[in-house]
Amino acid sequence: MRGKDPAYTRRKVQGSYFSSIISISLVLFLMGIMGLLILNAKTLSDYVKESLNISIILKENTKEVDIRRLQKNLDAADWVKATKYISSEKAAENLQEELGEDFISFLGYNPLLASIDVYLFASYANPDSIAHIESSLMEYSPIKEVYYHESLIYLINENIRKISLIILVFSLALFFIALTLINNTIRLSVYSKRFLINTMQLVGATRTFIRKPFLIRSAFHGIIAALFAIILIGSVVYMAQNEYPEILKLQNLKELVFLSLAIVLLGVILNYISTFFAVSKYLRMEEEDLFY
Repeated sequence: MRGKDPAYTRRKVQGSYFSSIISISLVLFLMGIMGLLILNAKTLSDYVKESLNISIILKENTKEVDIRRLQKNLDAADWVKATKYISSEKAAENLQEELGEDFISFLGYNPLLASIDVYLFASYANPDSIAHIESSLMEYSPIKEVYYHESLIYLINENIRKISLIILVFSLALFFIALTLINNTIRLSVYSKRFLINTMQLVGATRTFIRKPFLIRSAFHGIIAALFAIILIGSVVYMAQNEYPEILKLQNLKELVFLSLAIVLLGVILNYISTFFAVSKYLRMEEEDLFY
């Protein structure tokens, strides 16, 4: 009979191993994508926050030496990432480009004042810190006014907080789903060898001896599944970078290496633990219970 053909049996076993590896790799892929979002969530939020700026409006006829001294003091502050001086002429030029008309000719003079755009570090780009910064800046004599979009800054910080919470909750849910799927996949794989486990017990093999080949094979399959998942994640990142080149600026090579190692470790640990408990279940079973 064909069922007794060793080659057929070997192909059937190899097929079950392959399907198990593919199933686990897809689960690890989903977890890796979520991990990628988590690792880049802070980088992305920092990028958004540090793109905001506060404008320091300077008093009319402020001397250039005073402007340079003020800008130098700002650059030395621990909350400032970068500064950019905009003269009244440059401000008028920028506004003319936005409006599409020469408002200076219409007014007969340039009403805009020179300013310094200040870009903050992400940890300071929140309403409370900016309010404190504003009060300290007004102590400088060349400064006439400090302007920033208070409502926009509040909205960005609030949305980032909500999105971070949603990602965290979804990640925890996905982790438990992945744990269940991997555990069920391993249990089905071990189930097909329950009679082999029982036979080994009958000939006097210890539980440790019986578990060992299952655990080694499971850890090896976890590594292979993790490598497949890493290749899929790498493909997604590559395609995303081709479609959205600005994402490349947000990627951190150390974080990607850390994520890859975490996926391999997770694949090995989850496979190992699930196999350990699955084999232990059948080691405790009586022979007549194996038929149900």
